[in-house]
Amino acid sequence: MAVERLLVPLSDTVTVRQTVGYAVQSGLEAADSLECHLVVAMPYDADVPESDRYSDDAERLLSRAQNWVEEDAGGADVTIETTTLGADEYLFGPRDYAEIFDAYADEHGIDRVVLDPEYQPGVTAQLLQPLERELDRIGLAYDEAPVDRPARRGRLDGGAEGFDRLFATFLISYGFYLLLGDPTYWFDLVTGAAVAGIVAVSLAQVTFTVPLDRVQSPLRVVRFALYIPYLLWEIVKANIAVSLVILRPSMPIEPTLTRVNSRVRSGLPLTALANSITLTPGTLTVRANNQQLLVHTLIPGARDDLFDGGLERGIRFVFYGRKSAAIASPRERDDAEIVGGDEL
Repeated sequence: MAVERLLVPLSDTVTVRQTVGYAVQSGLEAADSLECHLVVAMPYDADVPESDRYSDDAERLLSRAQNWVEEDAGGADVTIETTTLGADEYLFGPRDYAEIFDAYADEHGIDRVVLDPEYQPGVTAQLLQPLERELDRIGLAYDEAPVDRPARRGRLDGGAEGFDRLFATFLISYGFYLLLGDPTYWFDLVTGAAVAGIVAVSLAQVTFTVPLDRVQSPLRVVRFALYIPYLLWEIVKANIAVSLVILRPSMPIEPTLTRVNSRVRSGLPLTALANSITLTPGTLTVRANNQQLLVHTLIPGARDDLFDGGLERGIRFVFYGRKSAAIASPRERDDAEIVGGDEL
């Protein structure tokens, strides 16, 4: 008797129910028996304090999906397997997800993967198109479920909520500038506002992943107050290092572009890290997207500090607590690389 083995990656989207239904229907049409593997890929490492909540959410989603398969299967011969993937490793981008799906498929003899068009495993942007490209590269067969999608609105086109996100990001960025830059001349105030506006437009889409009216832990405010002196010290050290380089006749400047896969979630933590890096002389955050930072460094010392991950640990302390600050540096976990500049 022919058996169709399907892998269905799940995320809590508006189309996940239709995706599961399509998987059951297409699987039973292709064979007499169906083996349906429902999986949730965990997007965050176990060091993040919220990981327990993510695990609970994953188990609830798997339970719901199992009930949907049983409901759609009726009396057909269907076997259901449920599991979570990536709990013991760090899944960063589409390649990581594709590789972990491929490893699972090899282990269980999967015939094809059924993808939810809205698949979004805990990150701020949809993963489907880049994931499909990686699956094509690996050679793993997949099928996108034909679903009825709801009307979509961009994050910044969401009326008052979109404006609130934009304005809140502007206030955070400008507040950083006023607090740490201490501008007194009108030109400094105007240029600071202009830069904060650019930051708001660029990062508002990844800054707030929860409603703005959700109450945050007061401990974060206390930890942020403790973080400020550390950030000021890093700024002072960087100022001295850059000044020494400028005063040297040889001017040993080595401008490079560096990509860092940070261990902070997209949203406000990523924005705080990007701003902290930019405020430190010798480094400038060019792009921040889905936990990945593209940073311009001016001198080797600034690049080394970035690779050592001091500011990243500080931000993890602010948002996740003291235990989460004890993490390997980007250099130690091979999460930083030079992608442009004199050293290439």
